Amino acid sequence: MFQLGKTIVSEDIIEKDFVCNLSACKGACCIDGEAGAPLEESETQKLQEIYPVVKSYLRKEGIEAIEKQGVFVKTPHGELETPLINGADCAYVIFDDKGTALCAIEEAYNQGEVDWKKPISCHLYPVRVQDYTEFSAVNYHKWEICDDACTLGKELQVPVYKFVKQALIRKFGKDWYMELEKVAEDLRK
Repeated sequence: MFQLGKTIVSEDIIEKDFVCNLSACKGACCIDGEAGAPLEESETQKLQEIYPVVKSYLRKEGIEAIEKQGVFVKTPHGELETPLINGADCAYVIFDDKGTALCAIEEAYNQGEVDWKKPISCHLYPVRVQDYTEFSAVNYHKWEICDDACTLGKELQVPVYKFVKQALIRKFGKDWYMELEKVAEDLRK
């Protein structure tokens, strides 16, 4: 672990390799697990703003889940998440013609219809950020459904922090990321 500003960062994001391999996993992270994607408070307002546009990209089941539960849900522990369809798929998930799970929000973004790519927790994955009063913990999340991504990352020699570069800059800023790169260079020496 090392500190960058008000973050405590796991060395795993530098030492582990990762490149999403959608052809192998088919977007399993959007349909597996027992919770929706974690959301930041500010993202709940954004979801409310863009839902009318994103709705046209959604599956019928996703629309039904969102209209029943809301564009986001609050867990019994007070955490904010995307709603799920019958406790499984993220309500915002759609599928391409090969059966690969995609994000309807990101599809609307890619088409230039909204200005928000997707929740930062999804953009950052496999990096997870846990906010505390005095600092944020930045960790690598190992999930067996991503084993193919770890294999591909190793083959291509892409460390986690480089794979999620744009998301880390989005979350913490360019200066923070430049400091992270310096730490990575020092660790490699």
